[in-house]
Amino acid sequence: MSPTAPFAWPVRVYWEDTDAGGVVYHASYLRFLERARTEWLRAQGVDQSAFREATGLAFMVRAMELDFLRPALLDDELSVTVAVKAWRSASILFDQAIGRADGTELVRAQVRVACVDLNRMRPAPIPADLTPGLAPKT
Repeated sequence: MSPTAPFAWPVRVYWEDTDAGGVVYHASYLRFLERARTEWLRAQGVDQSAFREATGLAFMVRAMELDFLRPALLDDELSVTVAVKAWRSASILFDQAIGRADGTELVRAQVRVACVDLNRMRPAPIPADLTPGLAPKT
């Protein structure tokens, strides 16, 4: 799969994702977004555990901006999308969205993840061979 191609990950809303009224709790959206980014990496052939073991590096959320447009509800079928907006030497900026199967957009997000050296807990360059087809843009 091309790292620049649109990517979508399906999610179903369960009780554990909602408040007492059956409305998705705001923090649940963070899990949905994280899972979609993880699956995007997996689709690029990146196993994060193997990456961490081989390099001592991991991706961590550096910044996040969310716009809650409409609520998701218990049993909704959602689609979480991932698109690379910018790629720098040590970080990736993602555009993400969460919507219902009928196309209703519920959440928009911009998420910057940083590549971090886990021993030093400092930013580190993303290995050039991590995702062929994408190169840092400064």
